[in-house]
Amino acid sequence: MIDDVYLHPLTLVSGPQAVEGEAVRLGGSMAYAREFALVLRRDGAVAERIVATASQMDAAIARLPDLAAKEAAQQWANLAKVHAPLQLGGRTIRLDQPQVMGILNVTPDSFSDGGAHDDPEAGRASAAAMLEAGAAIVDIGGESTRPGASLTFEDEEIRRVVPAVEYCAAMGAAISIDTRRAGVLEAALAAGAHMANDVSALRYDPRSIELVAASRCPVVLMHAPGTGDDLHAGGNYGDVVSEVFDFLKLARQRAIAAGIAEDRILIDPGIGFGKSLGENLALINALPLFHALGSPLLLGVSRKRLIGALSGEEEADRRLAGSIALAMKGMEAGVHLLRVHDVAETVQARNVWRGLRDAALTDFSQLPPL
Repeated sequence: MIDDVYLHPLTLVSGPQAVEGEAVRLGGSMAYAREFALVLRRDGAVAERIVATASQMDAAIARLPDLAAKEAAQQWANLAKVHAPLQLGGRTIRLDQPQVMGILNVTPDSFSDGGAHDDPEAGRASAAAMLEAGAAIVDIGGESTRPGASLTFEDEEIRRVVPAVEYCAAMGAAISIDTRRAGVLEAALAAGAHMANDVSALRYDPRSIELVAASRCPVVLMHAPGTGDDLHAGGNYGDVVSEVFDFLKLARQRAIAAGIAEDRILIDPGIGFGKSLGENLALINALPLFHALGSPLLLGVSRKRLIGALSGEEEADRRLAGSIALAMKGMEAGVHLLRVHDVAETVQARNVWRGLRDAALTDFSQLPPL
């Protein structure tokens, strides 16, 4: 019987010198791990769990059956994979530190800021403020994907997003288009967008995967359990972490088989999409595992319902502190892109975190004398 393999980073450290060099840099980020759990699952249950440090991992992998060992070796290599910068138009987005992606919703019914950017002047002002505050990318969305949202037709979604893409392109912004429809993506790319962010992982519209491959644009593949109009449907998990990992692994393989270059794929565990509070928390705690897929990580947790569930059911526009707390958790895990509503505040938190991490990486007082 073939075992499913998962390589979980366990012990995160401030830098390699804190553990005398025995740490792995996760996904080329500013996150480092010393100990790892090599987990084999069989028939939905854990069959074996081996905890090893970086120097012990080769020996631990060698103990496994051939197929499991091959998969473990690939995941081990992926954990330390350094990702090339994203080239989005004239902008180069380096992935060696956390970058902030600002959310620009041009929808009347978004859960957090619905209708705020219906007026192009308001949208333009918001986009300019995000860029001035330090957003590396502006992510434009014309369809609400909150639970229970009304279905948006393709021509209406195009009508909403194309003007926003055009005014962001005029500012020289790096632009991502948040859509699951090939027609919308095609129109947005023609108007100046550079990147696709597909909440269905290119499953909803059969043309999307071909379009992304042909256009050679980077794409975010997100986990959502639903296969039809309702992306939140069908979220029944035995073990949410391994099942989301498996889904994204298959989505990534499917994209590569369709001709999408491996270095243009990013992944997103889909926090809040068809998952309970406990399942969302489990995924956030397991974020370092997803480096084992070999692609940069995007985390979208800004103002989401789980924050309200943990803090007296605060409304979406009162969830800034919780959003920052989750963004910090993502940074500690080595997430490359943070998709947020509150750009200035998140950039400030990122800069402080970056200062602390820089100080830890340049503190040689912990090293033994020569």
